[in-house]
Amino acid sequence: MDSEVKNDSCPGKTRKVIEFFGLKRSIVGLLGMVILVGVGEKMAERFLPLYLLALSGMMFLPGILNALTNLLSALYSLPGAWLADRCGSKRSLLIFNLIAMLGFMIVIVVPSWPAVFVGSFFFLSWTAISLPAVMDVVAQTLPKNKRTMGVSLHSLVRRIPMALGPVLGGILIDCYGIERGIRLAFGCALLLAGVAAVIQQKMIQDDHRRNPDAEHPFAMATAMLRLMTPNLRNLLTADILIRFCEQIPYAYLAVWAMQTATGAHVNGTQFGVLTAIEMTVAVLVYIPVAWLADRGNKKPYVVAIFIFFTLFPLVLLFSRSFWMLVLAFVLRGLKEFGEPTRKALIMDLAPEDRKAAMFGTYYLCRDVIVTVGAGLGAWLWTISPATNLLTAFAFGVMGTLWFALRGREVTH
Repeated sequence: MDSEVKNDSCPGKTRKVIEFFGLKRSIVGLLGMVILVGVGEKMAERFLPLYLLALSGMMFLPGILNALTNLLSALYSLPGAWLADRCGSKRSLLIFNLIAMLGFMIVIVVPSWPAVFVGSFFFLSWTAISLPAVMDVVAQTLPKNKRTMGVSLHSLVRRIPMALGPVLGGILIDCYGIERGIRLAFGCALLLAGVAAVIQQKMIQDDHRRNPDAEHPFAMATAMLRLMTPNLRNLLTADILIRFCEQIPYAYLAVWAMQTATGAHVNGTQFGVLTAIEMTVAVLVYIPVAWLADRGNKKPYVVAIFIFFTLFPLVLLFSRSFWMLVLAFVLRGLKEFGEPTRKALIMDLAPEDRKAAMFGTYYLCRDVIVTVGAGLGAWLWTISPATNLLTAFAFGVMGTLWFALRGREVTH
């Protein structure tokens, strides 16, 4: 069994904290990997729309990249789940790191917008392709009554690089300009991903659950669709509508704040601060919500995040100053209120021995469809930013109502 971190040598209060958070050795290694890869990734990824516009001048390219991101997230989640089943979570995570590092290198070496799209096939894959393996590590390491806490801790720690990365990336852009600053950010990402690969291999326990005869990914997806319960299907439907709400404007957040919103026009560092505010708010709500959700019904928390998702584009539309943008990004941070609970709900409904496969299938279905929403966002933005944001709001209302009316309580 994976042991708690230095549990035997810890004083009583420290041991209780370790046990409360489920800080086993594999979990600590997993979190270290998430921080290192995430900081590098978010230093550059958040500003890619501006980078594409600087290299090409074509306003629709950020939306196309966002659509590609969603499509890759969908397509990669399935082989990610298959590889985790076939090779084990530890070995598959190493492979995923190396894939991301290749993408970083392409963008560093070739400063052109086509290189961004080529590199994105590799570096944008990391989060999606690794998620089934990450959830599998959590499920196998922690008991069922600690899984929401484990997922919440993973989600919380993910927000550290999501807060820190854009600030560092914004500083590089302000100091060196958009093009050179983003390439320097990718250089940092390459270095940090290499360090993360070493840490994860030393700390994450080998699960010895490799299945070299694992079924073909699409056969696996077909099997998982048959096993998907009505409750999980209802969650998936609502999640798709809500992700339309999120993804329609997502590629243009930096463009809106830094170039479009009258009276705002923040610089790179300020936009990084907005993202840091968003992530700080998310971090503050994760642990108390996880503790409560592990002891009761999950539906109210999921409904809450859907409401926050829905309100964000509407508030953003009226954000015409830095401080209004602060309010909008606080609201965006609150949308993470029950996100770990949603993932834990999926985990609860998935078969005990096929959790990675079910996660991969769920995200395949969701993100393939949401790719349409991301592409739709590019077209709506060319009509007007207001059309884009109001359409996103409408999808959020539909998703929230669907889950509020058809979602079911799931308890341990």
